[in-house]
Amino acid sequence: METLWLMITNLGRDEVFIVVLALFTWLVRPQGGRELGVAFALSYLLNSALKYGLNLPRPFTNDPSLASEAARATAGGPGLPSGHAQMSATLWLGIAAQLRSTGFTVFAALLVALICASRLLLHVHYPSDIAVGLLLGAVFALLAARVHFPQAGLLRWGVPAALLLAAAFIPAGAPREFGTGLGLLAGFWAARPTFSPPRDWAGRLIVAALGLIMVFAVYFALAALPHELKDLGVVRTLRYALLVLVAAEGVPLALRRWLPAQPVTPQGAAQAVH
Repeated sequence: METLWLMITNLGRDEVFIVVLALFTWLVRPQGGRELGVAFALSYLLNSALKYGLNLPRPFTNDPSLASEAARATAGGPGLPSGHAQMSATLWLGIAAQLRSTGFTVFAALLVALICASRLLLHVHYPSDIAVGLLLGAVFALLAARVHFPQAGLLRWGVPAALLLAAAFIPAGAPREFGTGLGLLAGFWAARPTFSPPRDWAGRLIVAALGLIMVFAVYFALAALPHELKDLGVVRTLRYALLVLVAAEGVPLALRRWLPAQPVTPQGAAQAVH
């Protein structure tokens, strides 16, 4: 059974989040993907701040025998709040809140519940870790559905510039999650997905396949940078900001045949296409 729960818990990995955010933005709601991405980045930053600020133990901290080596490998940093619970809830419930589809909401809730159960059954989190993570994730999911993050005028590049400046002051040895979160926030804030999703299945499959190839080529190329360089706060921030901009701006530009340009509204963002 542990193999099954490890498979389920791995649905809370960064690579899965990248795929889902990218596909939702390209194929379903371009502007909704941007709002979801900003909320996701804010949720990620708060989760990291609470984890390392509170520095609370995991179930296996004092007794490593409680969790297998494979299970412990999925558990980075302190325990509360659960990153798997919070980020999965932010992502999947955020999509559900935007789509307002009963069927998808049930699917999203079940998936998040399974991911949370896997963390408990693998003995890498306490129930309180899960509960707090779920609560925070639900808050950011609602934020993704109900709040428009403005980017008109100087706001579009001013906010990312301020985030990059903040990243330059991340002290050496600080948790790398802070650089990741700042980079995600900078990238999604600057992103302006002014395109329409494909309307046919052939176009969707082409965009999904070619788009993910492009995104993961950049992802792995940036991950191949020298270790002493790539985990510097400002470099990590730039890596993830670039990754987001490649997904939100570069892929639509390269695949314009299937992601046709759409006029920018006075609010500075394209209207979502349903």
